[in-house]
Amino acid sequence: MEQVGLWKERLKELHDRISPRFVRPEVRARAGRYLCGLLEPVERRNGWQLAEATGERSPDGVQRLLNGARWDAEEVRDDLRDYVIEHLGDPEAVLVVDETGFLKKGEKSVGVARQYSGTAGKVENCQIGVFLAYAAPHGRAFIDRALYLPEEEWAEDEARREGAGVPEEAEFATKGALAKAMLSRALEAGVPAKWVTGDEVYGNGGKLRRWLQERERAYVLAVSRSHPLTDVFFERKRAEEVVAEAPHEAWGRVEVGAGSKGPRVYDWARARLPYECGEGWSQLVSMAAGAPLGKRPG
Repeated sequence: MEQVGLWKERLKELHDRISPRFVRPEVRARAGRYLCGLLEPVERRNGWQLAEATGERSPDGVQRLLNGARWDAEEVRDDLRDYVIEHLGDPEAVLVVDETGFLKKGEKSVGVARQYSGTAGKVENCQIGVFLAYAAPHGRAFIDRALYLPEEEWAEDEARREGAGVPEEAEFATKGALAKAMLSRALEAGVPAKWVTGDEVYGNGGKLRRWLQERERAYVLAVSRSHPLTDVFFERKRAEEVVAEAPHEAWGRVEVGAGSKGPRVYDWARARLPYECGEGWSQLVSMAAGAPLGKRPG
């Protein structure tokens, strides 16, 4: 009970911290109840179920909080980021960019279109959110987010934008550009981190990699197996070709964490790329292959 009381006290401290961002006192109070509702063991955190969890008779109040109440979401985002850094900040931390899909029926929700969703593993009617997470030795948490607006279906459709209340300043941006904007905010705010990482959505294009290089930020960004590389002999090859040519002795076995069927074990090899970098920096290609124990790629 003492621990539960401490949780309640800490949640109140967090609510007090963001309360000035809400204009009206009843909205501040509802925001506090909404925070509590998010921590309740409800099956789905939609308007109806959160309203029931917080003791409200209908979802109208929750919907007004999210859709019509006067409050500054960007300032709350900054409050969250500062709160995370105060509790988890560490110079060895990693900034992680990734996107996820939210399956949606209908066409009225902002950004909904038929597009690939990693959640579903296929093209579905969904929204795509790009997120920035902070992973540190003492824990991990989200610190920023951005909604991806499909170019033709939303960004260039004035009637649809107006009907959904999309701000005029919101323009089409690739997922990589959204990630860059979030990383820029984090770095300008002095978020302590040693690495930036993301999957091939953010590594293939090259723009984000070059931007991080210009700022001398260490990164690990995945690329597809067909991505062109220049090897140490200045030959242009696909990434999968470089992997296939790695000698047996180049590979080392690394356990990367626990999986549902036991330890997740991969074989890794690394090679230096002949690209120009600033003093004290170099570019490496690191290759991974999931192989059964006792076997290694040849």
